[in-house]
Amino acid sequence: MGFDELDVGTIWQDGDFVPWDDATIHVLSHGLHYGTGIFEGVRCYDTAEGPAIFRWPEHLDRFYLSAKPYDMTIPYDREELTEATLELIRREELSSCYIRPVAFYGYGSLGVSPGDNPVNVAIAAWPWGTYLGEEAITEGVDVMVSSWRKHASSQIPTNAKTTGLYVNSMLAGEEARRNGYTEAIVLNKEGAVAEGPGENLFLVRDGEIYTPGLSQSILDGITRASVITIAEELGYTVHADAVISRGELYTADELFFTGTAAEVTPIRLVDNVSIGGGARGPVTEAVQSAFFEMLAREPDTHPEWFMPV
Repeated sequence: MGFDELDVGTIWQDGDFVPWDDATIHVLSHGLHYGTGIFEGVRCYDTAEGPAIFRWPEHLDRFYLSAKPYDMTIPYDREELTEATLELIRREELSSCYIRPVAFYGYGSLGVSPGDNPVNVAIAAWPWGTYLGEEAITEGVDVMVSSWRKHASSQIPTNAKTTGLYVNSMLAGEEARRNGYTEAIVLNKEGAVAEGPGENLFLVRDGEIYTPGLSQSILDGITRASVITIAEELGYTVHADAVISRGELYTADELFFTGTAAEVTPIRLVDNVSIGGGARGPVTEAVQSAFFEMLAREPDTHPEWFMPV
């Protein structure tokens, strides 16, 4: 669905609620030319107790931490951004939605150094369904290992969610789609498995769960952390600091992606090699079911993860 089809009319921008079509920036904004921005992706779910934002404080913490390596001071505190987000959802009467906070160096000077350029901040929210397709949740997705490598944390901070860095993700994802796959898997510079372009990755072998550790140049995913907690509560052993080789992908019993957009999505095929039985496996299904039950608040588990709208 394109933005023109969305029934939303307002964006919060630099302290004001403005019409969607008027939320614009100058063409010489620093962030446009050099990728000097940070952002978050957050979901609000229509739960049994009404609309609620999933793990908002954790997303907001990462938003402010992402700004630190870039010497970016966000000119609004957590309370202001929280109230702006809640009010935006209420104004648009959204029962569930995707939320995109973004901050970037704006218009001022156009040297590589942002200097005294202002930091602009905006928050948008809109309805958004399943990221990799409705059938992906049950049927799984076909992926390929990308020829593009994930940048190392010694080159650019991998624990910061930075706008410019997603060129790497775009290249990997588009390469996969040109070759007939739904999504990609990227390796780090050492050749070990890192993650998907916008997802963390989990591997199941002999009933135990493995996911690349933070030292493998991955983003510290909030959905990843949630799934680790849920899987352990279900009784699974989770190895959260794993080093996974490319070859292990093909011999895995199960693979799945996690992310705010992807939620919990099974992987059924990698590079034309079927994973396990070529369909969603039992461990993935158990974790996925518990995850979606938790999001619906049925039963009422982890209430601390939800902020009512």
